[in-house]
Amino acid sequence: MLKKTILAGFALALGLSASAALAEYPEKAITIVVPSKAGGSTDRTARLFTELAEKNYEGFKFVIKNVSGSGGQKGFEEIARAAPDGYTIGLVFTPQLVAHVVSGRAKYTLDSFHIMGNVAQDPGIVAVPKDSPIKTMGDLAEAAKAGSLTVAVNGIGSDDFLAAKQFEEAAGVTFNLLPTKGSTEQKAAILGGHVDAAFMNLSQMIKQHKAGDARIIALLTEERDEHLADMPTAKEQGYDVFMRATRGFVAPAGIDGAIQGRLDTMLSEIMASDEFKANAKTGSIFLLPMSGADYLAYLQDLQKQTKAVYDKAPW
Repeated sequence: MLKKTILAGFALALGLSASAALAEYPEKAITIVVPSKAGGSTDRTARLFTELAEKNYEGFKFVIKNVSGSGGQKGFEEIARAAPDGYTIGLVFTPQLVAHVVSGRAKYTLDSFHIMGNVAQDPGIVAVPKDSPIKTMGDLAEAAKAGSLTVAVNGIGSDDFLAAKQFEEAAGVTFNLLPTKGSTEQKAAILGGHVDAAFMNLSQMIKQHKAGDARIIALLTEERDEHLADMPTAKEQGYDVFMRATRGFVAPAGIDGAIQGRLDTMLSEIMASDEFKANAKTGSIFLLPMSGADYLAYLQDLQKQTKAVYDKAPW
């Protein structure tokens, strides 16, 4: 069904005079650059897409290329400088994509990419050790005012880091922020009681919370999340702190419009399919579909927000 729909859609969109490039495309496998190690949520999201793309779209083959390092920067830059021939696309994540631009470290801008659309999200949370006396965001603020608290975040400029900075400003406190090298290190710090709290993502701690091995005290989303429906948001607790990681597809800017349109349509149709939604649920991927235009607007707004934080406390 997906295959028939995309071909019919392009016949209407492009008419009978489709370009020779589109008629011949693709002639080889398409590389998807994933700016993280294999096995993580970003990598799993890319593989969910390729599984259905290869199954439902004749002639399409994909190769995942994991390019980790520097909080995604190495992978983002590889996507940006790739030849705009339709044979390299990538899966990016936020806020690191824009944080590197804001800090002046990136060798790309948002204009370096064609934004295809967002696929998934990972809501921000605040977690504490299971035996911690801190049970609410109010408790966290009071504890921080009473003495130094060590709070783990996943690297400088990450969604965790930005969320912690938002809370510091909202609550009028200052944390001893501990940048870690990844969620595994963060989880170990919380589970072992080595830190007072951690700003992290829901997928990284939901199982431990439900098992009673750690405690989530707030969601950093505008509304409660269906995956943890009884957990109040920070906003409900009096603190306007919002953060989520997003994972979306981009391509290097400048790809032939007909070819790029085919890729964009493929992505939107796969995201809308019941099979993709079911596979994502099984794989604990939290979906947040956005069109290319909507995701671009989201990224532009996020870059402004991130710059406001950076201007107050450069990293």
